[in-house]
Order: sequence, then structure tokens, then C-alpha cells
Amino acid sequence: MRPAVAAALHPLLHLLLIAVSALLSAALIVLLKPFLARYALARPGVRSSHTIPTPQGGGIAVVGSVLAVVLAAMAAGIAGFRDPWAFGLVVALLVLAATGALDDVRPLPVLPRLLLQFAAAAALVFTLPGDVRALPWLPAAVERMLLVVGLVWFINLTNFMDGIDWMTVVEAVPVLTAIALIGLFAGSAAVSLTLPVTLALLGAVLGFAPFNRHVASLFLGDVGSLPIGAALGWLLILLSADGHLAAALILPLYYLADATSTLYRRWRRGERLSEAHRTHFYQLALARGFRVPEVTTMVFGLNLVLAALALTTVWLGSALIGALALIAAAAITAATLHRFERGRS
Repeated sequence: MRPAVAAALHPLLHLLLIAVSALLSAALIVLLKPFLARYALARPGVRSSHTIPTPQGGGIAVVGSVLAVVLAAMAAGIAGFRDPWAFGLVVALLVLAATGALDDVRPLPVLPRLLLQFAAAAALVFTLPGDVRALPWLPAAVERMLLVVGLVWFINLTNFMDGIDWMTVVEAVPVLTAIALIGLFAGSAAVSLTLPVTLALLGAVLGFAPFNRHVASLFLGDVGSLPIGAALGWLLILLSADGHLAAALILPLYYLADATSTLYRRWRRGERLSEAHRTHFYQLALARGFRVPEVTTMVFGLNLVLAALALTTVWLGSALIGALALIAAAAITAATLHRFERGRS
């Protein structure tokens, strides 16, 4: 029986997994919040959009919930979860969570931080089965090295973009929902195999969402944004490996476009790229008249459209449809960035 068909036979179990992960994430936050309020306050700074000290570290609950599901699946012997990729995922999430936790308390120098990120990305990429090829037209060794570099960039851009209330929520929820639907109904082998990871992360982010709603009483912190970026990027690699490269590019397009173009513009202006700043397009939108809920609503709406375009490329499976969907996704993303840069007229 194909994995996608088998998975589709148990929709209530999938909903239950999302609910359990959400409840576990929320319960951990309630338990941890007094400790975080005492020892992990994020004070307003150059990059910040908040004006009062706010606890950070909610990512501990999100990542902890995902790890609990993965470890339970490994202990139960669920198909595939005793393969090397599952161990690589656990190691990578733990390394990145520890790196982020240290950075939240006392900022780490750039070089050690990057080395740890590369180690985590390598653990994710090099434990994938040899037949999992996201870029099959390249030599395997070249492909794996490019995937590691790309995954490190995705980890960092997720961290860069987590700058206002609910931004990670409105990005992760549509992306994860689309990946889950593809795993359930599109016959995607790798995505179906890792479906519990997708559903657990989706539930954990939903459990965190009420605490991060504007005005947020809790932030993810680097302890959450770094592992979440790694998990999202890893799932997108698996989506591409199942033959859905267009969908894997379309789903994260807003994050890719905002973070990459901002980095390029800062480089062109001769700015130090390691310095904190407030020049992402969503930050420009806030500086030019939009409110935080307006920005996140527009990003959420854009991501719903991107998810619909990505799903269309999967269901129709045509190279022409994929190219047209990519063009449409790029156009609507560019229009959103332009609206943010222009501000309220």
C-alpha cells in the first residue's frame, strides 16, 4: 500500500497528533513562562519591534513537543523512524535549540554560531537516504554540499524574519499545512514518511500562537526560530526530493524574498551584515504606517495564495503549470514587498 494512501486512512489520528502536540506545547509554555519571565527577558533593542521587556524562549516548548513526538515514534518502531534520518533530525534540533538558548542569554560570536549551524545542517542532509535527491541533475556530493549551505541560509533567514508578533506563526502554519496535505494525498513517499514530524511541528506552533498574538506575552527566541527554520527547510528538501521542486520554492517564497533582498540591499549600501537592523520589508511597513496585525494578516494572506499555487503544481504535475505558478508566486510576492516598502499611502 502506498504511504500516502495508508496515511489518508487515519485522518482522526492526524488531527489527534496535531491536537496533542498543540496541548503539549501550550502546557510547557504555561509551566516555563514564570522561569522565562525571570531569566530570559528580551529587552527592546535596535532590531526589536516591541517596546517593553518580554519573556523569550517559547521555542523550548515548540521544539520540545516535536522532539517528544519523534522520540515516541522511534521508541514505538514506527516505519522509518529508526533510520539514520530520524537520529539526524533529533541531533540537529537539539544542537540548534542549545545554540539558540545560549544566544538568547548571551549573544554568541558569529563564527561559533555558524559552525554549529553547519554541523546541524550536515546532520540533517547527510543522514538522508542516498536515493533522496532534491537536485538530481547535480553530482550527489555537490548536491549535498549545496543543500547544507542552503539549509544554513534558511535557518538564519527564519531567525531574521521572526521580528514581530505572529510572524513565524503566519509563515509556518500555511507552509506546514500544505506539506501535510501533499504527504497525505499526493503519493509523496518522503513527505508521507515524515508526516508525523510535519503534524507535530504544526500543532506545536499552533499551541504557541495564543501566547505570541499581538501584543505578545512571549517570544520564540533563537531557541525556537533556529530549529524551526531547520525543520521547515528540511521538509522542503524532502518535498523537492519527491519531485515537487516548484512547490518547495513557492511555499517559503515570502521569507526567501524578504530576507534575501534585504541582505542584498544592505550589502550594496556597504553596511555590516552582522549588525542588527530594521530594514526588512515587514519592518519598513511598520515604520511607514502599518500596524503589526495588518502586516501579519497580509503575510498570512500571501502565504495562503502561495500554498494554493504550490498545491496546484503538485496536483496537476505539469512542468508548464509549475513554471506559470512560480511566475505568479513571484509577482504576488513582489507586489506585497512593494506595498510594505511604500507604506500606508
